[in-house]
Amino acid sequence: MGGSMFVAPEINYTALLPMIIVFVGGLVGVTVEGFASRRTRYAVQVPLSIATLVLALLALVLLGQDNEGITAAGTVAVDGVTLALQGLVLVLSILGLLVMSERFGGEQPDAFTQSGVSTPGSAEETLATKVGATTTEVYPLTLMSVGGMMLFVAANDLILLFVALEILSLPLYVLAGLARRRRLLSQEASLKYFLLGSFSSAFYLFGAVLLYGYAGSTRFSDIAAAISSNVGMDGLLVPGVLLVSVGLLFKVGAVPFHAWTPDVYQGAPTPVTGFMAACTKVAAFGAMLRVLYVAVEGARLEWQPVIAVVAALSMVVGALLAIVQTDVKRILAYSSIAHAGFILTGVVALDVAGVSSTMFYLATYGFMTIPAFAIVALVRSSGTEATLVDQWAGLGRRSPWIAASFTFLLMAFAGIPLTSGFTGKFAVFSAAVSQGWAWLAVVGVLASAVTAYIYFVLVVQMWLGDPGDAAGTVVARPSWMTSFAILVGVAITLALGVMPSPVLDLAQSTAAFLR
Repeated sequence: MGGSMFVAPEINYTALLPMIIVFVGGLVGVTVEGFASRRTRYAVQVPLSIATLVLALLALVLLGQDNEGITAAGTVAVDGVTLALQGLVLVLSILGLLVMSERFGGEQPDAFTQSGVSTPGSAEETLATKVGATTTEVYPLTLMSVGGMMLFVAANDLILLFVALEILSLPLYVLAGLARRRRLLSQEASLKYFLLGSFSSAFYLFGAVLLYGYAGSTRFSDIAAAISSNVGMDGLLVPGVLLVSVGLLFKVGAVPFHAWTPDVYQGAPTPVTGFMAACTKVAAFGAMLRVLYVAVEGARLEWQPVIAVVAALSMVVGALLAIVQTDVKRILAYSSIAHAGFILTGVVALDVAGVSSTMFYLATYGFMTIPAFAIVALVRSSGTEATLVDQWAGLGRRSPWIAASFTFLLMAFAGIPLTSGFTGKFAVFSAAVSQGWAWLAVVGVLASAVTAYIYFVLVVQMWLGDPGDAAGTVVARPSWMTSFAILVGVAITLALGVMPSPVLDLAQSTAAFLR
């Protein structure tokens, strides 16, 4: 043994308490699935999951700032960025879970099949429906994914970052395949997400190995120190940074790693799509900020131009392909790709303004996205979701409040003044211009103008379209849970557009990384 002794690392469990609460809540949810009767599972799982997230949020607010630091042998960093993004993930997850819990008067959440393992339309699936089987396993799956997201933004080590990546991803692969309607499309989405996610994880691992070979360590601080001292080893450093970036860019749906996004967004249960679109982007961009700003900032001349090109391609491709879509969920999917490019514009700035503007944009996008997909889930035709643009004709006359809410959210996506979308885009473009990336901001403004076209097409269809063209379209009556999620999302979208200063100041004050 060479006389060496194992020294246990010091772990600040108070700093990790919010994550511990979420993971424990997920494990309790798994236990409930195993022992509670079918009739009681929903009544137990919904309050258990919401209470878990609220308790974790309280622990984060009350204890987080007093326990900032690097812990667990340097693998976890709890700093202002970590706390802000973890809090954002928790708040968005609460709204997402409320939308997932919508039953429309039924016995279980409306969006999910009673038997996810059965062949669509099979006798087994019919029997599961007949006996009243439930799919309340979506709650522990969601909690586990949320715990992975919280760990993802706090990871200060390449190995832990990969573990967190898999923890947040694996439940999403399952959730994407549990749609109650369009089962084959949902299962196809799940398979595509899983296969492409596996490829991206392989790229990430290959890059992590190269960075380990370069620095002799997987800690971000050690990699940063090696970059400042090692000379002549760019053959390991540059490919390592780029391959790790591939794994992270896949999770945010940036071009050219975006192929999964429209198919998964369309096929997954709509509430899951909203949760995934909002929360995964927050987690993935949080991890990307830490890797690029803490671990490999010294190699900025190598990766900055590449990320800038990816940002420009994401904005252009997302905008151009959005305008030829005829399905509302696919429009929002390509919009998501364009928004990934907008957020990357802030990341490229590589200063405090870049970090704060990126975090602010993540908040604005999250609070726009969850209510938008919640509204999509309400519009029905022949017992299923009416996602074709033509099916939304005259929606403003059938349900003016729902149409008005969706119109406002689309205006926010487009970046119209007095919405959070305008403020977020102004913040990231300003950060980019201040660091000499004015051409990227110009591309962003032009892409925003292009995406606005398809948003206005949908708005015109809702308010001026002939209701006779969508005679079978109705709007389901939501429960208080979906109504609350939509109301909160719209209110925050308006507030961040009219009075953004408090949140911008908060983002500015928490934009420093511990190294």
